[in-house]
Amino acid sequence: MKKIEAIIKPFKLDEVKDALNEIGVQGMTITEVKGFGRQRGHVELYRGAEYDITFIPKVKIEVVVSDDIAEKVVSAIETKAKTGKIGDGKIFVLLLEEVIRIRTGEKGVAAI
Repeated sequence: MKKIEAIIKPFKLDEVKDALNEIGVQGMTITEVKGFGRQRGHVELYRGAEYDITFIPKVKIEVVVSDDIAEKVVSAIETKAKTGKIGDGKIFVLLLEEVIRIRTGEKGVAAI
């Protein structure tokens, strides 16, 4: 099993969510986050005053999938979240040792 975490631009969330649903991803967790990477934020002008925006708003998607569809999930996220501009985000793929469904006690892939 794999846990896939993706940090993407907020306006790309619906496209990514729809693509993951088409693949058969059954659940996901979405969190609004702020951060920066290589772009190091930017400066905005508001009513004549400059504001240094260090932390850029992003969306973090977390999904847990079986090994057999992990590559499809990563590919779908990469394709749908890409704008070709700086700040498109990152995808992290982590090995997942165990999953347990609290309600039923199911373990492993059955608990996903």
